[in-house]
Amino acid sequence: MASDAVRPEEVFETDVPARLDRLPWARFHWLVVIALGITWILDGLEVTLVGSLSAAIAESPTLGLSGTEIGVAASAYLTGAVLGALFFGWLTDRLGRKKLFTVTVLIYAVATIASGLAWNFWSFAFFRAMTGAGIGGEYAAVNATIQELIPARRRGFTDLVINGSFWLGAALGAVGALVVLNPAIMNPEIGWRAAFVIGGIIGVVVLLLRRFIPESPRWLMTHGYPEE
Repeated sequence: MASDAVRPEEVFETDVPARLDRLPWARFHWLVVIALGITWILDGLEVTLVGSLSAAIAESPTLGLSGTEIGVAASAYLTGAVLGALFFGWLTDRLGRKKLFTVTVLIYAVATIASGLAWNFWSFAFFRAMTGAGIGGEYAAVNATIQELIPARRRGFTDLVINGSFWLGAALGAVGALVVLNPAIMNPEIGWRAAFVIGGIIGVVVLLLRRFIPESPRWLMTHGYPEE
């Protein structure tokens, strides 16, 4: 089957980037900011959760992790984030932004829910590493997409707001931990697990929102798909 892609030796001209930059701010841009920018909130939430839930995880009759093991699990998350950013960053330039920011948030959602279902140290550390890989991949795919879909005149302010939302996620994680670990509300053993599951459910909601975000026109052009 013949490919519709433009061959590398072909040259074409387009004013699409300039047209994208001239677009007035609209509901579509809000969708992009919310559906993609929520990555920073999720990261802040995840970074805070393990620390906030560490006491309950240590006292869990199933896990009963030591302080060292909890620290290793936190390091596994950060290691996964670094490796995920490198690997998915490489893939997003080859397979497209939309495919990757769909895959990475799915990895995040599944791994976070699995963290809440962990049965021993090794399963918990592995699921935290996979959660980190999803978030790291999110940074690579989402950063590129936001830069390519947001008008140039709004790009700096948008980046500032989105990156600053990390601390909103951290605050939500801390407050949420106070709720789920309150014995008057629920059993702490159920509470710390529920906290991770809720994070995964948020990831699924984000995945549904992203269905309406198109592939980056800039990526399509530079990879030889001007008609799309």
